[in-house]
Amino acid sequence: MQYNHQEIEKKWQEYWAKNQTFKASNNSDKPKYYVLDMFPYPSGAGLHVGHPLGYIASDIYARYKRHKGFNVLHPQGYDSFGLPAEQYAIQTGQHPAITTETNIKTYRGQLDKIGFSFDWSREVRTSNPEYYKWTQWVFIQLFNSWYNKDTDKAEDISTLVAKFEAEGNTTVNAVCDEEIKEFSAEDWKKFSSKEQQEILLQYRLTYLSDTEVNWCPALGTVLANDEIVNGVSERGGHPVVRKKMTQWSMRITAYAQRLLDGLSTIDWPQPLKDSQTNWIGRSQGAMVSFKVDGYDANIEVFTTRPDTIYGVSFMTLAPEHDLVAKITTDAQREAVEAYVEATAKRSERDRLADVKTISGVFTGAYAVHPFTGEQVPIWIGDYVLASYGTGAVMAVPCGDQRDYDFAKHFGLEIPNIFEGVDISEKANDTKDGIKLANSDFLNGLNYKKGMKTVIYEMEKRGFGYGKINYRLRDAVFSRQRYWGEPFPVYYKDGMPQMIAAEHLPIELPEVEKYLPTEDGKPPLGNSTEWAWSTETNSVVANDQINNETVFPLELNTMPGWAGSSWYFNRYMDATNDGEFVSKEAVDYWKEVDLYIGGSEHATGHLLYARFWQKFLFDRGFLPVDEFAKKLINQGMILGTSAFVYEAIFDGKIKNVYLSADYFQGDNYITNIDEDLWKKKELALKEAGLNEENKESLTYRTVHIDVNSLSGDVEVNLDKLKSWREDFKNAEFILGREGSFLSFREVEKMSKSKFNVVNPDLICEEYGADSLRLFEMFLGPLEQFKPWKTSGISGVYSFLKKLWKLFHNGENFEVSEGEPTKENLKTLHKTIKKVEEDIENFSFNTSVSTFMIAVNELSAQKCNNKAILEQLLILISPYAPHVAEELWSKLGNEGSIAFAPFPTFDEKYLIESEKEYPVSFNGKMRFKLNLPLDMSKEDIEKTVMAHEKTQQQLQGRTPKKVIIVPGKIINIVG
Repeated sequence: MQYNHQEIEKKWQEYWAKNQTFKASNNSDKPKYYVLDMFPYPSGAGLHVGHPLGYIASDIYARYKRHKGFNVLHPQGYDSFGLPAEQYAIQTGQHPAITTETNIKTYRGQLDKIGFSFDWSREVRTSNPEYYKWTQWVFIQLFNSWYNKDTDKAEDISTLVAKFEAEGNTTVNAVCDEEIKEFSAEDWKKFSSKEQQEILLQYRLTYLSDTEVNWCPALGTVLANDEIVNGVSERGGHPVVRKKMTQWSMRITAYAQRLLDGLSTIDWPQPLKDSQTNWIGRSQGAMVSFKVDGYDANIEVFTTRPDTIYGVSFMTLAPEHDLVAKITTDAQREAVEAYVEATAKRSERDRLADVKTISGVFTGAYAVHPFTGEQVPIWIGDYVLASYGTGAVMAVPCGDQRDYDFAKHFGLEIPNIFEGVDISEKANDTKDGIKLANSDFLNGLNYKKGMKTVIYEMEKRGFGYGKINYRLRDAVFSRQRYWGEPFPVYYKDGMPQMIAAEHLPIELPEVEKYLPTEDGKPPLGNSTEWAWSTETNSVVANDQINNETVFPLELNTMPGWAGSSWYFNRYMDATNDGEFVSKEAVDYWKEVDLYIGGSEHATGHLLYARFWQKFLFDRGFLPVDEFAKKLINQGMILGTSAFVYEAIFDGKIKNVYLSADYFQGDNYITNIDEDLWKKKELALKEAGLNEENKESLTYRTVHIDVNSLSGDVEVNLDKLKSWREDFKNAEFILGREGSFLSFREVEKMSKSKFNVVNPDLICEEYGADSLRLFEMFLGPLEQFKPWKTSGISGVYSFLKKLWKLFHNGENFEVSEGEPTKENLKTLHKTIKKVEEDIENFSFNTSVSTFMIAVNELSAQKCNNKAILEQLLILISPYAPHVAEELWSKLGNEGSIAFAPFPTFDEKYLIESEKEYPVSFNGKMRFKLNLPLDMSKEDIEKTVMAHEKTQQQLQGRTPKKVIIVPGKIINIVG
């Protein structure tokens, strides 16, 4: 009977779906284990073979845990809001919901073909109203909360109102806006409702404010820093500028220290923890206030080196700083405005990364040094960011290289405040062993004493104080786009009001256009029915707005990270319409035990998700404040792109291509044989190109579709010509063997590089089990590794060899007898290694172990049921389809998925015999199996009596017999 992977895999995929084999219960006598994948965005391109890598690893572990007796939750869903679907809608007019649904069907079909043990009864889609109802609910909880520094947690806003009513805000210790006016309890009671709402908005964990944002006019939306590359949008490559907009923001800064502290409690990769640590950016220093000379204004500066304050020779403001327009002199205004406009076109990331370019403009204004009273010139420079610190720097060029370079470039003073340090060539950036000089009362002090002394003096004089600062900024939470979660917000008298939870979800309305309105409003401004009636508690037509019972709704939508910041909790109770997750479900599952996903989500997803988890924990909705105990970043499977050489003559592309064997990299091959060289010259002349004029003739490399290849490098020209129009009438100069060759390079697997391999094709030709085994076999899970389809045939051969163990020709045949010692040794050696590998996530070495085991059992001619049945359970997490089929053929009912994992018994690996090499005068002549506990005397008697020994000696008496028990036997003479 042949191994028919297509038939077997279809059968068992249908069985799992029909029987809901992997459906998890929210209560069980078994211990629980929650395995989670970062859920995919369903793009139109579908999955390529690189995408399932993490899913296969998590599936192996989930299946292993089921075998180990755990109640396993392994869910899947879709992060289905996002910009790509909206951009497609703008281009085609097709509603994003339609394309999203189509893409999800494609993804689901592909995922099912690979045989994942997902509990599909818990599927979530962030774009479904049933799901985003609860994202809106979380937003409302954040709005109705404030952060109490005294209790170090979020509390209901009603507790803050109670404090205001009893004692005003003078004793309130909260995370809030910077400039809060003090008021008494009597003042609070006298404030109008609007005034009270405005005050509360300064304390709420989600709030409205004018914020500097990355605005992309072409996409009509605000972009996060990680959505911008080299000053343009990652998607589409459109220009991005900095501008101020009224935005919803999340007060994630309230959790900065807890987000840092929590990293020590979770088993996550250190590089990922380092990313979050750097992103949060905790630093200890002081806030210093510099008065602006001639203005009623102060420049607030946070510095980690207040001890160097006597080295300040200029101030630098971010070009976006609020004071720039106010303090710039008429003489400098034109230059300053031009610089501000140019800076607005660069992203913050680019400005930080560009350490070589030095630029800035003098404002014409001066600050007053708080200790010396001297004038300090105020400049603007794009190396200072409005979003970091206060957007202002007290520049100490002798102690900071960037300030030093700036001062050198613009000819500014560089006073030296370090005792015995030469700063003629560069700034001094060291602290240890350096004493201060030219610093008045700080002279002779080291860094630590200088810090304490200067902060004490600042606080005494009233222009500074010690402070811990964080690089982390509050997260902008608004997007000017259509395809995202609507805010549950309407506006009364200009103030935001939350829609009551019982009226959620507020669903996206239909719109004719997905672009912003003509007057610049977000796309929801195109809807004619986007107002809220407090009478009917429903969405009504805009023309009914009357500011008494019908009010305008928020036009922005939530960002992509909203739905992904809590989805792992929804999986615990995915169909609950009454709560975002029930107490019973969340108390049972608690948190994710194993989370697998890409390292690129270190801050964009994981930091925000941890923030929401801690908030919901504070408010009593969740039992733990970290959502994932262990996280693994899988590496990337890289594509092997194919390229061809195209001739360019006099700078013009001639649509002539040469076989890659004419080249070595970008150079001519020097040792090419004369016949091939002449053939090339002749072919070029026939194409109208002159090879002799090498200055006029150059070449470029062009990506081609890897599916145009026959084998590893040879190009199938018929496929290539039919693939793309520009190749149809091209001229191809064949190589040495009359074939046309490409050359290959490893790159990121991407549709744009035409190196994508569709897993559907692999599953069809080799089977899902082969795909699963091969992806694990490529190398360690965390590493990057190149894909090479030709390598999968070896894994496919292994599965056929496994199949043959259970078959005698066309017949299924296993024996019921006692297994041999060799059989048991192979099995238990495999149990031990596979269990260790799975526990250590070393899945690649498990695959090697399976191959060795099957080879050994084949050599042993083992078809023993007791051995093979246990082997199937070991292989089942990796190759579940073939394991299910053979398990069923062995007479077992139901799925192999819940069969107990084999138990390793060390006794089968303890050797009772030793195969001794028997040598004569140092040359091995034969081997002899003897008990390991046999004495030297008995070994000698047995060997000497052996017929092969007698043949070698031919009646001679040996001079001596050397025996080392357990090692060697050597007969001399």
